[in-house]
Amino acid sequence: MLTRATIDRVVSAALDEDAPWGDLTSETLIPEDATARAELVARVDGVFSGAAVFAAAFTLTDPSTTVEQRVADGARFSPGDTLAVVTGPARAVLTAERIGLNFVQRMSGIATLTGRYVAEVAHTGARIVDTRKTTPGLRAIERQAVRDGGGHNHRFSLSDAVMAKDNHLAVLTANGLSVTQALESAIARLPHTTHVEVEVDRLEQIDAVLAAGVGTIMLDNFSLDDLRTGVARVAGAAQVEASGGVTLDTVRAIAETGVDVISVGALTHSASSLDLGLDIRIETA
Repeated sequence: MLTRATIDRVVSAALDEDAPWGDLTSETLIPEDATARAELVARVDGVFSGAAVFAAAFTLTDPSTTVEQRVADGARFSPGDTLAVVTGPARAVLTAERIGLNFVQRMSGIATLTGRYVAEVAHTGARIVDTRKTTPGLRAIERQAVRDGGGHNHRFSLSDAVMAKDNHLAVLTANGLSVTQALESAIARLPHTTHVEVEVDRLEQIDAVLAAGVGTIMLDNFSLDDLRTGVARVAGAAQVEASGGVTLDTVRAIAETGVDVISVGALTHSASSLDLGLDIRIETA
C-alpha cells in the first residue's frame, strides 16, 4: 500500500529537484504576505487518483497550506469539475504547483487507462493486474493509481514471490533434472507461504509445470485458441495468467478464454497524463 512515509519521501525528492535553492521567480515577484486560492480543475473525463500525493506537494512546501479534496480517489469526473481546492501563502502554492500537478496528472492517467481495461473484462471473472514496468522510484505511487482505476497489483518486487521464466528454468534443469523435478526441489526449500508462478510459452510445457504444484501458470503470448486449451488443461489446479501484448483491442477476447488474471504492462508504461489544470487567484494585502 502507499504509505505516508513513501509519499513524503517521493514528493520531497521531487520538490528538491524542482526548487533546490528555492523558487527564484516567486520569491522575486510575489509579495511575502500574498495568499492564493487554487482550484484543481478537470479539462477532460477521467478517473481521479493521487489525492494524498497532490496534497503533500503543497503541505511539504508550507505546512500552513490547506488542501480540500472535492473528489475521492477512484471517482470519475467530467470536464469542468473541481477536484481539489488549495489555499495558502501564494509563494508556496506557486512553488508546489508543477510538482502537485505532475503527480496527480500521471496518477489519474494511469487510473483512467486501468478503468478502461477493467470495463472491457467486467462480464468475465478475469482480474486486470499491473507489472513491474513502472517508473523507477515511483512504483508505489503508480500501483496505487492502478488500484484506484479498479485494477489489481502483481508482485510488488522481486522479493515478494517466486516467478520462474524460461531463463530460470534453463538454469534449473542444466544438471539433468526434469522441469517437474527441478521445480519440486526448489519449492521444497521455500516457506510454505511463498507463492510460486511459472511462465510457459508452449502448451506442451504446462503438464510438467503443473505436476510440480505451482500456484500460478503464466501463458505468455499464447493465441486465443491456445489460451482456451491451456485453461482447460490446467482445469483449476492453478491460477492461469495471460500475458504478452495485451491491448484494449484484445483484452476482452483474452478474458473470455477463461483465464483468471491478465497482466498489462501498458497500464503504467504507456498511460498518458491527464489534462488537469490549477487555476490560481492571488490576493495581496
